[in-house]
Amino acid sequence: MPQVPGGTHHVLSIGELAERSGVAPSALHFYERNGLIHSVRTSGNQRRYRRDALRRVAFIRVSQRVGIPLKDIGAALDSLPEARTPTKRDWARLSRLWRSELDGRIQALEHLRRDLDGCIGCGCLSLKACRLQNPQDELGGTGSGNGPRRWES
Repeated sequence: MPQVPGGTHHVLSIGELAERSGVAPSALHFYERNGLIHSVRTSGNQRRYRRDALRRVAFIRVSQRVGIPLKDIGAALDSLPEARTPTKRDWARLSRLWRSELDGRIQALEHLRRDLDGCIGCGCLSLKACRLQNPQDELGGTGSGNGPRRWES
């Protein structure tokens, strides 16, 4: 791992990065193991992060909050030139790419919300006509009728 050059006034320790970002050190280690953020080492083998790691961590957290998987976040960060920190323009471009996926998730959640009352009301969770596990009784004619045979993804 690269060593911190002479001056260290523009770098953060893992504790400082954790405190300023509100992210636990263990999560920062995880992000680093997965190539989302990068550190350099001091001569005493302590991690030091450039200040722009704060923006990268914020980008990761916001992306996670809206449901973007870490592999997609990593791909987005990797797509930036010279591994730079995401800008407002980058966020706009990436959010357009993720919009259809998020719209699909929202649609699935709204469908679940509509059908959840009926499911909880009947209490079955396993009958062949369950609206959550077997929408429109799609599987009613395929089998013994002893419960669900697949979950929708």
